Amino acid sequence: MANVGVIGAGSWGTALAFLLHENGHQVTEWSVFEKDVESLRTGRRLKTLPDLVLPDDMEFTSDLELAMKDKDLLVMAVPSIYVRETAQKMNPFLKEGQLVVNVAKGIEESTLMTLTDILEEELPGADVAVLSGPSHAEEVSRGLPTTCVAGAKTRKTAEKIQNIFMSPVFRVYISPDILGIEIGGALKNVIALAAGIADGLGYGDNTKAALITRGVAEISRLGMAMGGKMETFAGLTGIGDLIVTCASMHSRNRRAGILIGKGYSMKEAMDEVQMVVEGVYSAKAGLALAKKYEVSMPIIEAVNEVLFDGKPAKEAVADLMLRDKTVENSNLPW
Repeated sequence: MANVGVIGAGSWGTALAFLLHENGHQVTEWSVFEKDVESLRTGRRLKTLPDLVLPDDMEFTSDLELAMKDKDLLVMAVPSIYVRETAQKMNPFLKEGQLVVNVAKGIEESTLMTLTDILEEELPGADVAVLSGPSHAEEVSRGLPTTCVAGAKTRKTAEKIQNIFMSPVFRVYISPDILGIEIGGALKNVIALAAGIADGLGYGDNTKAALITRGVAEISRLGMAMGGKMETFAGLTGIGDLIVTCASMHSRNRRAGILIGKGYSMKEAMDEVQMVVEGVYSAKAGLALAKKYEVSMPIIEAVNEVLFDGKPAKEAVADLMLRDKTVENSNLPW
């Protein structure tokens, strides 16, 4: 049995806390908001996971030191925009070599750093890893079969994460490609916004298939230019995560995109979804990385134009369709 601290009490953190409890581990979940802690303690429910009843022996706290003390593993489950701030607060309580597993998805806009890079900078004594994949919290909390990938610097650390999280309904693979996992997880949210926008405009399955396929091509081009591996982008944390995020109504990014396609502003869409829409925060970073590494990413560029430049969504789709003629894969000889 492991002693686990889950840092963040949103849908994903709570779903993973429940999974870990069901695996027989001792779990303490932390939230910065005392009112949320009290609600979880007394009501044993989370509004965004209405079917989930949390066990009586799961602990909840707003005391960060308590959440981290004597823990074999810390799960970093705060939204991407709060990762650095939360890590700074964690620093004084970190034990040398303590395992910190990031489960959020995003890229920091101001620095273009991945979330594991941020954790390594703010928690220099930690053993930082990542867990990612096609894994909606709503389905994990209901015990529906799900697969993820644990990425770590050493096989030993990856296998430790695998052993703690693995269950009959939650299969965990391992990988050394932390960067590829992080890039796939962050940028699929931007492509999902595009897929949602297409849905909101009333386009069909053909459009969705094109966005998913060309989306993974864009993510792969950038990820490989940065040092990620093609196998990662062809796997669960690449195309697998992209498919589920573009196709499911559990996806807050797709839902926000649908609203934007129907004419909502970015802010109106985010207010309606009432959850952090990670793709909005990763869109500018994705475009900045594309420019930095001189990689063509027309879908990412189009999403930025719609979100931040006021370009009509229908016009953005038309421009994507009417780009210069080209080959699908320049590596294939005639």
